[in-house]
Amino acid sequence: MNTEQQIDLTRIPEHIAVIMDGNGRWAKKQGQDRLFGHSFGVDAVRQTVNACQKLGVRYLTMYAFSTENWGRPKAEVDGLMELMVRTIVGEIPDLMKRKVRIHGIGDLEGLPEDCKAEMYNAIEVTKNNTGLHLILALNYSAKWEITKAVKKIAEKTKAGDLDPIAVNEELISANLSTAAFPDPELLIRTSGEMRLSNFLLWQCAYSEFYFTEVLWPDFNEEELYKAVIDFQFRERRFGKTSEQIINVE
Repeated sequence: MNTEQQIDLTRIPEHIAVIMDGNGRWAKKQGQDRLFGHSFGVDAVRQTVNACQKLGVRYLTMYAFSTENWGRPKAEVDGLMELMVRTIVGEIPDLMKRKVRIHGIGDLEGLPEDCKAEMYNAIEVTKNNTGLHLILALNYSAKWEITKAVKKIAEKTKAGDLDPIAVNEELISANLSTAAFPDPELLIRTSGEMRLSNFLLWQCAYSEFYFTEVLWPDFNEEELYKAVIDFQFRERRFGKTSEQIINVE
């Protein structure tokens, strides 16, 4: 029985989030610069999308570029932006064929003009697709997102349109950039690092975390299946006891 056949298709996570890490280290092992690793990471994105579609995952969020990444060397940032533009443009025909719908979260207005234009075009062109929702976190920071949500709520309160007593978890979630999506059940991070790095801090409050030593360019369908199998062995209690979960089932 291969890895894919070991998966229980009745217990697939509806939403998977991925922190794609290790491109630079992978490139260094090849004796190449960091951009070489980023370019090979594109195929890992394709394989992850393919695997999620095969399993019936509805939402896939990928951490493509954080606000902190602007602090990297200019040549790397410029190359990354150029790579993202080329990738988005090049992938549109295949995404349309697969009925993948693109979404963007983060400060998209802060992206370079060409990258921003292609991102908005991809969102528009794929908006009627009914397959996998592919959510790209670009120029994204969870702290930025939460701060922005709090400001929106504060403005409504100041204007007298919202009673402070009405502020609850649901209202905060409704003001985040992910309001239209369910929270991730499974978060995957590659390269052996074990931190969230300012990614979906609110949304991942009860996500299952899966950390792998595999560097992102080496991540493939098989590795995604391993993460899902690991997820299916977890007992998700949400603050309850094991006995309570068993009794509910």
